[in-house]
Amino acid sequence: MKKPNDAAKTSGLTRRQFVGAGAAALASFTFVPNHVLASPPSGKLNVATIGAGGMGGGNTNNCAKAGANIVALCDADWRRADGTFKRYPKAARYKDFRKMLDIEKSIDAVIVATPDHFHAVAAMAAMRRKKHVYVQKPLTRLVGEARALTEAARKYKVVTQMGNQGHSGDGVRDICEWIWAGVIGDVEEVHAWTNRPVWPQGIGRPTDKHDIPDGLDWDLWIGPSPMRPYHPRYLPFNWRGWWDFGGGALADMACHVLDPVFWALKLKYPTSVEASCTPVNDETFPLGSIVRYQFPARESMPAVKVHWYDGGLKPERPEALEDNRKLNQASSNVLFIGSKGVLRCGEYGDNPQLLPYSRMREFAKNKPAQTLKRIKTSHEGNWVEACLTGGQATSHFDYAGPLTEMVTMGNLAIRPENVGKKLLWDGANMKVTNDATADEYVRPHYRDGWSLEM
Repeated sequence: MKKPNDAAKTSGLTRRQFVGAGAAALASFTFVPNHVLASPPSGKLNVATIGAGGMGGGNTNNCAKAGANIVALCDADWRRADGTFKRYPKAARYKDFRKMLDIEKSIDAVIVATPDHFHAVAAMAAMRRKKHVYVQKPLTRLVGEARALTEAARKYKVVTQMGNQGHSGDGVRDICEWIWAGVIGDVEEVHAWTNRPVWPQGIGRPTDKHDIPDGLDWDLWIGPSPMRPYHPRYLPFNWRGWWDFGGGALADMACHVLDPVFWALKLKYPTSVEASCTPVNDETFPLGSIVRYQFPARESMPAVKVHWYDGGLKPERPEALEDNRKLNQASSNVLFIGSKGVLRCGEYGDNPQLLPYSRMREFAKNKPAQTLKRIKTSHEGNWVEACLTGGQATSHFDYAGPLTEMVTMGNLAIRPENVGKKLLWDGANMKVTNDATADEYVRPHYRDGWSLEM
């Protein structure tokens, strides 16, 4: 994302609108509305998808399996969405989600599975029309966008879900219960890492010219980001590595990997964040980075440092891990370092284990009682059920919003002008207190014609 200039238009939301009276409400991110919109009178949830290709196709299929009626599909790239179009031939087809939302009056709920730069504007447009929303992770690309969606969900009383599917799994619940029961004592340090990026980063903008393919509306695909010439290097997957479109390895995976950390340790706003990384530029994220978050004491829990690594970088091997066992469980991993032991898990909070494994074998005979409800459906099915019953989904925006804010704060520290700085953060007022330049990237600056109006 380029620094805001005269060609860019701000979202139209002032600092007061972003934080204002909402700051007090955000003091507890576990808040759940007293009620949400009434369930559809037909008893059948009519769902539309924005970003129907790729991951959006899978989300759509899982909603259909959960009993939802797929009534409309939207994608700026009809080549990418062709398989989903064919699977649901009765669904109306659109390229512009704004037209779809205005025309298709039967829509009850909307899936947003576009590239990251579209998440906020599409989700806000749906909620403003009082549609329930399921938004792929990361919820948004910027801190200010996440705060805006969190407040909008409260205002419109809609059912929300972020697509971090591990949050509906048993593993993350086991981790919470074990840590809350004091199994590894006080946790003052966490290390989390991923093998991403698995797409190009650390590169400059391409300069060779290409014709826009048939079926792709490039202006719509660019959406709120600054216009640039079409290039196949951005689509359909590699947009993740570009500041204008994605969030790099951190945004792509941390909403999964850090989810059990955020939940089990009852985190909210960090007080500071800093980063070191391989060379980084204004176009793409670096090939590898380390981000360090500092969180204050919460309830009965001590202050904690959370360390994030990507691009092949990893923490030191813990002494509790046996020499003949690998550090990695999966492509992404977490280590909770406690005063009474070490706990590790995979990228969705799956396969939690105490270290050394000899302790795990003994622990398995006497685990803490289960206190958290287990989810019996898919992550999408959990959202569909909540929409129909007037309840709330498991990764609703009062949880997913602050989680995303934490993640995107890390990317703020990775920006070229901020690497190596310690950014001090006032979460309640959504402000970098010691660096005005860094604070410029907290809120969105959109291309003319796009806004985040609530």
